[in-house]
Amino acid sequence: MFGWGSILSSVPTIFGVIQASALQQASVTSISDDVLQRVPLLKNTMRYWLMKSEPDETSIDDALAAKDQTVAWTGVRNYQARNFMRDQMQIGDGVLFYHSGCAEPGIAGIAEVASTCYPDPTQFDRKSPYHDPKSSLDNPRWLLVDVRALKKIPLIGLPELRAQGELADMLVLRRGNRLSITPVTAREWRHIIGKIAKVKKALVE
Repeated sequence: MFGWGSILSSVPTIFGVIQASALQQASVTSISDDVLQRVPLLKNTMRYWLMKSEPDETSIDDALAAKDQTVAWTGVRNYQARNFMRDQMQIGDGVLFYHSGCAEPGIAGIAEVASTCYPDPTQFDRKSPYHDPKSSLDNPRWLLVDVRALKKIPLIGLPELRAQGELADMLVLRRGNRLSITPVTAREWRHIIGKIAKVKKALVE
């Protein structure tokens, strides 16, 4: 994936009012700094996603350093992953920014979907490893969305994810799954966001 271009202390935010019960379940009520303020959590119309990026191409640090902390999620060449972007993603959806294809894969940051989908220009670039000679300007085969990075987090690696029973059904953990974009349930999202909050609390105590 090439790049172009804080979890709660007070509400409401641009993501909408967060219910008190959701705050309690996420174990974030005692956290109060801008690290945790902007993370999307449990808006009824919102979806959640895990999106993989190889950090030697675009890491969470790269995304945070980009203009408006936003990168175009180029290079998706799987139809199911493309269809998630085309048919289901909405601006404001929560994103687990996942480092893949590296020595320590895992969730490295929190982000949000920042645009509706549009054609991926790398499919037309003959110098790009993502060039697709069968795709045309009139009928582009591949799409992307812009993703806005919100915060880098302490890496939650695969072994740690697998060790948590609450995440047993998480798609990224299923044997044989190689999709670069997978849906995340509200329960899974809440659990992970709560875990980050607990880590943050431990660091300041």
